[in-house]
Amino acid sequence: MSAHTRDELTILTAGFMDAFNTNDLDRMMSYFAPEGIYEEFNGNISRGHEAVRAAFAPQFSGAFGEMKFLDEDLMVDAVAGKVMASWRCTLEVKGEPTSWRGLDAMTFNDEGKLTHKLTYAKTKLPLFE
Repeated sequence: MSAHTRDELTILTAGFMDAFNTNDLDRMMSYFAPEGIYEEFNGNISRGHEAVRAAFAPQFSGAFGEMKFLDEDLMVDAVAGKVMASWRCTLEVKGEPTSWRGLDAMTFNDEGKLTHKLTYAKTKLPLFE
């Protein structure tokens, strides 16, 4: 049972997404519990701060160009401490603007930290070749 209300989880999620859109890796990492797990849409699984940070480092260093995540929908289960956020990721590939849709299934602990972030994406191929 979560110690957070729907509004609190919504605010946590908005802050987490804003850290991506302002390209602030340290701030984004502040949302993860030390033992947090990040499962990427390509099947890679990272466990713990060091591994999660390493998984996100290329994105935050600009390796894929400027990326923005536009919120589409949010579903919150305050009792379970779970959030499902759907989004559209925009970026440029070979100088051409493109985007893909995806969603994050996130679990927050009682301290408001992410213990699990599972990402799904709707794309033909992963763009990270």
